[in-house]
Order: sequence, then C-alpha cells, then structure tokens
Amino acid sequence: MGELAVEKHTEYILSIEKRKDDFESLVMEHLRLNGAYWGLTALDLMHKIGSVKPDDVVTWIMSCQDKDSGGFGGNIGHDPHILYTLSAVQVLAIFDRLDALDVEKVSDYVAGLQNEDGSFSGDMWGEIDTRFSYVAICCLSLLHRLRKINVEKAVDFIVSCKNLDGGFGCIPGGESHAGQIFCCVGALAITGSLHRIDRDLLGWWLCERQCKDGGLNGRPEKLTDVCYSWWVLTSLIMIDRVHWIDKDKLSKFILNCQDLENGGISDRPDNAVDVFHTFFGVAGLSLMEYPGLKTIDPAYALPVDVVNRIFFRK
Repeated sequence: MGELAVEKHTEYILSIEKRKDDFESLVMEHLRLNGAYWGLTALDLMHKIGSVKPDDVVTWIMSCQDKDSGGFGGNIGHDPHILYTLSAVQVLAIFDRLDALDVEKVSDYVAGLQNEDGSFSGDMWGEIDTRFSYVAICCLSLLHRLRKINVEKAVDFIVSCKNLDGGFGCIPGGESHAGQIFCCVGALAITGSLHRIDRDLLGWWLCERQCKDGGLNGRPEKLTDVCYSWWVLTSLIMIDRVHWIDKDKLSKFILNCQDLENGGISDRPDNAVDVFHTFFGVAGLSLMEYPGLKTIDPAYALPVDVVNRIFFRK
C-alpha cells in the first residue's frame, strides 16, 4: 500500500498541462476548466499550489468567460454552463482572486438559470438536474449573492427529489445515486436546511456503499470507485454519520489505487490514472484527516482555509 506519493502526484498534475496532444488532454478538451479545478485543488490540499503561477491561471480562466452572459465555458470559445462557472469561481477563490470577476454579472447569470419550480437549468438549453441546484447555491454563496435566487423554492425542489430509501435523484422520481446525494446534501447544508433529511435512513443507505475491498460504490451492486470516497464521505460527514463506515479500509483502498511510478490515482487498483480520480482520492484522504494534507470543506469542496478566507475575512 505505502503512503500518499505527494511528489509523484504533484509531478503528474503539473505534466497534464504540458501534454496537449495526448488522449487524456483531448478527451478533456471540453471540460478543461473542471480539470483545472480538480488538479489545482489537489495541489492545494497537498501544499503544492506554489508550483503554479497564479497570474497565468487567472488570465486563462477569464478568457473562458462568455462576455455576453457572464457565465464560463469549459475552455476558450466554448458555450457557458453553470458547471464550468462554479469551477472558475472555485479556482479564483483558491488563488484569492475573486476580485477578477464582475461578481454581479456572474451571479446574475447563475441566478437567471433558476426555474419557476425552484430547480436550475445547466445552461440556456434547459436541462434540469439537482447537480445544477448545488452548483448554483454553492457558487452564489461563495460570491455572497444567495439573495438573488428564491432559496426556499430551491430547497423545496431538492427535497422533492428525495426517495423512500432516504437518498436523492437528479429529478423527482430519479434513482438515488451517491453523486446526486452529495449535491443535494451539500446544497441543503449551505442553505441551513439539513433538518429536511432523515439522517439515519440516508446514513444507512450511504454506509452500505462500502464494499469488501474497503472502497465505496455509488449505487447497490456497482463496482467500487475512488471518486465515491468524496461523494459518500462528504454526505456522511454533513449528516454526522461518517463513523458508520470503516475509514481505515477506505484509506487503504485509495492508496492502493496510486500509480507509484508515474503519479496519479485511478478509479480502482491497477487501472489508468486521471486527474479526476487523483483529486477525489486526495480529497477523500483529506476528509479522513490523512497526515500532511490540508482539510477540505465537505460542502464547498474547497480547502477550509479558502472557505474561511471568503466568509470570515475582516
């Protein structure tokens, strides 16, 4: 198993930017801003954010903004979407550069995606998903602009997506899924609405996601995957039921998914690594207080010191 290979993972994350023509870069072209968030947040958690030049990152991020709407695309010249807009805000927050934003314009873009029933669309084309509810609430909270939406309706829509097993789906009646549960629990946590959850029922569903190899899956009968170390753990932490799983076994599972030669973390042992699972592996270990890592906030998905700076700076 070994320890977390911080130096190797740092080298791997930094190398992604330089390999513009390989497979991983090409398939991530449309969501490069999300990739920047995953990689840079992992670096920050490992105390390696100093390896990156902030000005270069900020300049690139601002070039991904759609000047008409105020939203951000996944890369330069791409259409704006609420998912990429949150990633832009999160990365700027890490570098303490939210001052680069026209906050009113960005928050108006996000708030303008709320529908009459309280749900949120991802972009102008209108797809509805509880992921977008979380993204909107998280983004506007970080920008101190939650007042621009109808929070009560937003919460009511999220609660309408709750199922008999205690979990949440992407729309009312949608199957419970650990990723959607994080989005719904996170949004309810940020809005002070966790009392709308049956914590024991949801906690039981979540703790049953731990499999014999120590890893977590996203739904019953599915394979384990490192990314659920984030989706499941955060939800358990926010509802105060994280003691219902075996954290030692989960830590070993994550560490067994490392590529110790070239860096990076994969979804399962011996699979190909990627920046997505590298971030969620490091973040999962941070949630379990792995030595040497910064603490990450389970609701905002940012290092705690970044969140504290946003909300408690004098």
